[in-house]
Amino acid sequence: MTLSPGQDRLIALWILILHLGIIVFNIGGLILIPWGGVRGWPWVRNFWLRLAHLAALTVVAIQALLGRACFLTIWQVELSARGETAGRTPPLIAHWISQLIFWSVPLWVFTLIYVLVWCYTAALWWRFPPRSPFGASPG
Repeated sequence: MTLSPGQDRLIALWILILHLGIIVFNIGGLILIPWGGVRGWPWVRNFWLRLAHLAALTVVAIQALLGRACFLTIWQVELSARGETAGRTPPLIAHWISQLIFWSVPLWVFTLIYVLVWCYTAALWWRFPPRSPFGASPG
């Protein structure tokens, strides 16, 4: 199935927005989990939320360790390039979001940051353990 340049651009924009949402979720969790854990907010001990947070950061760290770009980045770049090949420029919002989430630093810097962030996230499971989804209280 071949998409039109307009469809390529639209899907690329939605992938970029999804990517930004995942980044906000990941960074928000890094801040709100310890803050909420100290303040006694019950939602920060939700097992499924915490599992989603750890899983998302695990994917990011593994991709970085393998020297690969995020699959969302790859899809978004490919779709944007096809749309631009047809002579269409990306929407301004896409430019702003790209500037916000894509930094021009060496890959090893990202890898180091992602691994350290993953270690921090894993430590949060120990410091503020999630409630068991099966009813048993945390150890």
